[in-house]
Amino acid sequence: MTKKGLLLVNLGTPQAPTPSAFKTYLKKFLSDQRVIRMNPLIWQPILRGMILPRRAARSAQKYQKIWDSQKGSPLLYYTKEQALAVQAKLPEYTVRYAMSYSTPSIPAALSEFEHSQVQDLTVIPLYPHYSTTTVASVQDSIHRFYLSRQVAPNLHLVSDYCDYPPYIEALAKLLQRDLTKYQPDCLVFSYHGIPQSYSDSGDPYIFRCHKTTQALVAKLKITLPYFESYQSRFGPNEWIKPATDETIKSLPAKGYKNVLVLAPSFVSDCLETLLELNEENRHYFMAAGGSSYHVVSCLNDDPDWISALSKLTLSMQ
Repeated sequence: MTKKGLLLVNLGTPQAPTPSAFKTYLKKFLSDQRVIRMNPLIWQPILRGMILPRRAARSAQKYQKIWDSQKGSPLLYYTKEQALAVQAKLPEYTVRYAMSYSTPSIPAALSEFEHSQVQDLTVIPLYPHYSTTTVASVQDSIHRFYLSRQVAPNLHLVSDYCDYPPYIEALAKLLQRDLTKYQPDCLVFSYHGIPQSYSDSGDPYIFRCHKTTQALVAKLKITLPYFESYQSRFGPNEWIKPATDETIKSLPAKGYKNVLVLAPSFVSDCLETLLELNEENRHYFMAAGGSSYHVVSCLNDDPDWISALSKLTLSMQ
C-alpha cells in the first residue's frame, strides 16, 4: 500500500515574545527574496542595521499582548490543532505541520516524511489565496529540498483554494452566525496586503481575494454594504489599496456605526487578527464615532474548516 502524507504549512512565529526571538524570526522572514525583492547586498545591511534593532522591542511587546501563558503563540497553537484534527479525520495519512520561517521547519518535516518512507505527499499552504510572497515561497522550499534527493515522493502542491466550496462554506457559517448576532450596518472583508509593485508585476493575489469576497456574498446573499480592504502594511513603499485602517476610520462619517469585520486570508488567529484587527482598528473605529465593532473569529480548529482541509487533501488524489 502507498504511504500517504499531508503537510500543512503556515508562515511562522517567534519562539517566545522576546526581542531576541523576534529578531531571529523576522530576520529569516525578511531575508526571503519572495517577500523582499531587493538585492541582498543592499537589503541585508538595511535589515540588520536598521529594521531589526528598531522593531525588535516594540514588536515583542505586541506579541506579549497575544501570547497565551499555556498555549504560547496562537498561530502555532492553532496550526498544531489543525494538523491533529485532520490526522484524526484522515487516519490513512501521516499528517504534519511546518512553518516557513520558524520551527518546525519545512525541511525538518520533509525529512520526517522521507524517514517514514512516505511515497505520496500533499502540501497545503495555509494561505487560501495564491501569492508569490506566500505560496510560491513554500513551493520554493519544497523544490529546494528534493533537488538534493535521489528519490522524491509523488507530490501534490495545492496553490490556491480561494473559492473552494468547503472553505467558503466554513467561512460562511462563521460569518452568518455573527451577522445574525450583531446585526451590523456594514461588513468589511480585510485581507493581508502585498506591495503594489508585486501586484503590478503579475502577482494574482488581489484577484484571488476578490473571488473569496464574491463567493461569500453570493453564498449568503449579502445585501448590506460591504467593503474589501488590505491590512498589515510594512515599510515605506506603496501597498495595494484600500487599506483596512483607513477604511475603518472612514466608516462612521459615511453613516456606518456598526461594523462587522471578516479576515478570510487568515485561517488561524495571530498578531494581525488579535491585535491589529481586534484592538488597533477597533480603537480607530470608535475614535471616529463608531458604536459597535466586532471581528469574526478565524477558522482556527472549527470542525467545518477541518473538514474542508480533509476534503481538499482527498481531492488531490
